[in-house]
Amino acid sequence: MLSNIVHSHEIASVADKILKALATPLQIEQNEISVSASIGISIYPDNAHNQDELLATADSAMYHAKKLGKNNYQFYTTEMNRAAKAYIRLEKHLRRALECNELELHYQPQIALESGQVVGMEALLRWNNLELGSVPPCDFIPVAEESGLIVPIGAWVLRMACSQAQQWRQSGYPVRIAVNLSSCQFQLDPDDLLDTVNKSLEESGLPPELLELEITETILMQHLDTTLNILEQLKNKGIRISVDDFGTGYSSLSYLKRFPIDTLKIDRSFVNDIASDPDDKAIVAAITVMAQQLNLEVVAEGMETLEQVEFLRSLCCHFGQGYYFSKPLNVESGTVFLQDNRIVLSTESLA
Repeated sequence: MLSNIVHSHEIASVADKILKALATPLQIEQNEISVSASIGISIYPDNAHNQDELLATADSAMYHAKKLGKNNYQFYTTEMNRAAKAYIRLEKHLRRALECNELELHYQPQIALESGQVVGMEALLRWNNLELGSVPPCDFIPVAEESGLIVPIGAWVLRMACSQAQQWRQSGYPVRIAVNLSSCQFQLDPDDLLDTVNKSLEESGLPPELLELEITETILMQHLDTTLNILEQLKNKGIRISVDDFGTGYSSLSYLKRFPIDTLKIDRSFVNDIASDPDDKAIVAAITVMAQQLNLEVVAEGMETLEQVEFLRSLCCHFGQGYYFSKPLNVESGTVFLQDNRIVLSTESLA
């Protein structure tokens, strides 16, 4: 509790002194222990009108400091409090989403550009809540990752996607199913991730070669040895590995040689403007040629126009995915297939 403060930088100075004082290592028997702090700062009467409000707003600012990596201080703002309340509300509902059967998978086809055939499906998670309505993945996926809920949700996605792919296979259409993995699934419990993948395949009966796991460049660059070990075990089972949103992360070409990767997915941000932006056109062409030289398959995401399709086909890009072919589809008991260059839902047959 600081009084007689004139300028906010005086508070920051005190907070900085606290952080530095705590940073001094402590000797406990034979062990050297280091301590850090996350500090939230609230100012009376700007941010609160009584002691309870002052504590609450400081607490909110402290959690913001933790979210930014800890060992720092943050001042309270109204915007921060609004965001914190929205986060808590979203997390509360998300914790019940699985048991309330609010989650579902949509599937977006991946098309062979040369033949026009459906060769795979990407499983995309959707959430519809009675109170919140349809919640965009960009809103709830970060909450799921930060809260740790992505682990049980990710396990559910794998089980459901493998089960659906097996249904297609049994109907005579063995297409690959692509499932996105979060970095949290690698970091929190690598063994649990491997067990989840194994159980999903065993319970569904899906052959491993029909499962493709999509990871980001960020995952590849975190905990290198652990990640490499997990990917090698998955690859040894016959599971395919693809790098999603290629070109938007670290883009270190060394990992293309080091890790057991099968496919590069060109990010939609490069595909969107290839008709009008020479730089994007050059980037897409370079990625495609490089992948071909490395014997990697290429999937172009976000394809929406015939011009994009024709350009990528001229580069001999293997596969395309996007609204030009089909939006993500909700499939409950039917099958998705390509007929006259259109994606069709059928609950009966693929004839």
